[in-house]
Amino acid sequence: MFFNFLEEEGDGPNPDGSYSFSYEGGNGVKAEEAGSLVQSANSESGQAMSVKGSFSYTGEDGVVYNIVYVADENGFQPQGAHIPTSPPIPEEILKSLEYIAAHPEENNIDAPKQ
Repeated sequence: MFFNFLEEEGDGPNPDGSYSFSYEGGNGVKAEEAGSLVQSANSESGQAMSVKGSFSYTGEDGVVYNIVYVADENGFQPQGAHIPTSPPIPEEILKSLEYIAAHPEENNIDAPKQ
């Protein structure tokens, strides 16, 4: 498969672990990404990679799809108008959770039965 780059730019990897790149393909695909090492309490080295980027492409339906993402110690987190998201938590549930958190003395699941 042949891929024609109309524009391509990159920097790194650098001594501090950072890098960046961007490109535009002849097929309309565009992408850019930048990454760097950040402090992390969850890794043996005390550092983790944090990446931010975006890409876009035209689907077979003729629609241009845009995706913005973060990839870090919490995983790959894409966002786009076409990506489904969870519905909001109902207000009643949120109030119940707040009440439970504010009244731990009423949580007697492990209490001996009388």
